[in-house]
Amino acid sequence: MSTASVNVADSLAPEAQVRHGPRAVAHSILSKIVILGLQAGTGVLTARTLLPVGRGELAAMILWPLFMASVTTLGVPSSLIYYLRHRPEERERLIANGFLMATVLGVIAAAVGAFILPWWLRQYSASIIHAAEWFLITVPICSVTLAGRAILEASEEFSTSNAIQALTPFATLVGLLGFLAAHRLNPYTAAIAYIAASIPTFWLMIARVRRTGLGRWHCNPVVMKLMMGYGIRSYGIDLLGTLALQVDQVLVVSLLSPGAMGSYVVVLSLSRMLNLFQNSVVMVLFPKAAGRSAEQVVALTGRSVRASGLITALCGVLVCATGPTLLRILYGKEYVGAVGALRVLVIEVVLSGATFVLAQAFMALGRPGIVTILQGIGLSLSIPMMLWLIPRYGIYGAAVSLLASTVTRLLFIYIGFRAFLKIRPPRLLPDVHDVKLLLHTALSLRPERAA
Repeated sequence: MSTASVNVADSLAPEAQVRHGPRAVAHSILSKIVILGLQAGTGVLTARTLLPVGRGELAAMILWPLFMASVTTLGVPSSLIYYLRHRPEERERLIANGFLMATVLGVIAAAVGAFILPWWLRQYSASIIHAAEWFLITVPICSVTLAGRAILEASEEFSTSNAIQALTPFATLVGLLGFLAAHRLNPYTAAIAYIAASIPTFWLMIARVRRTGLGRWHCNPVVMKLMMGYGIRSYGIDLLGTLALQVDQVLVVSLLSPGAMGSYVVVLSLSRMLNLFQNSVVMVLFPKAAGRSAEQVVALTGRSVRASGLITALCGVLVCATGPTLLRILYGKEYVGAVGALRVLVIEVVLSGATFVLAQAFMALGRPGIVTILQGIGLSLSIPMMLWLIPRYGIYGAAVSLLASTVTRLLFIYIGFRAFLKIRPPRLLPDVHDVKLLLHTALSLRPERAA
């Protein structure tokens, strides 16, 4: 993106920004509905075919590549978004060095994972552990893909980023159906289908980034130091966001039997479908808010958290009311007993999504370190609670621990607006104006008539 185009974007009237932002979010939501449909297809297929024990073994094998890549980013994706928006003239150097950093971090993460997994998965069979270790070779691919998506989102190519995300579950579903047709679908072949799906996603990402201005890959210590300065401060948010979504699975897989793990993964995946609204908002919010005034950032964040929270809460009520029926129809009667944990997790999803959206204001205003500390304090409560509650109450203990941690993090983030940014926090409860904005956005998605 040229400097001129950035200046034009900054000069747009607030009304134009209001129209364009929600429209981009709405298109992102529609794309993520497709993604969720594909993910639901893979989830239903594996849950019904493998049953709880097999589904738990599958989770133990495929959990690690994306998790290890996400917890070892050192803030490179967020740093790419921040500096590509603030220094568009250095685009090629930022992209090349960002990819180099992501590759090195991915290799290190894979090596660390290979050392830890045999101990962490000790209650699983040797063949499950060996398969999980082999699948770690895709960690660098996942690391570079995360950086590539950040580059595309900084360029406001949100549709491309969504397409890349959609390709992964689509390729997974194709692989699963292939093994099913050949009567070879088991936890090991299902894991191959999941892991192999990251390869076409990687190549599509590289092809799209090349079109936006990918130069030669060369090491530039000055650029790396610049990116690492912001990255380290924002890394905590990336790390805590990943841990908030996956630390429960990491602990459950170590503390519970494969059958209990399978049930937990199913109810967790069903509740996480509600994340599509906040994830769609965050995908657009940070790139659009970066570089704006504090008042504009808070206003944009407030509209985003209220609109996405309202939609998520309404859908959450529906999921809670129909939970037993959904589990029985979609996944099978073996999973209905976990409906209580599902309802707790739905509440947690609504609140954690609001927390994540609010955190983008600190990111856009160049204060990622503050929210990292606040989020870390809240999340640190969940790990000891899980270690205490999971052995006693199983998957219900994990769900309650997540909810308690999320409530604490939400309170800390909200208080942080006044304490650290010295500005009034955005209003969280929606009103009639927010409902009108949602309706206006929905109507704007209709095909425009020719003049």
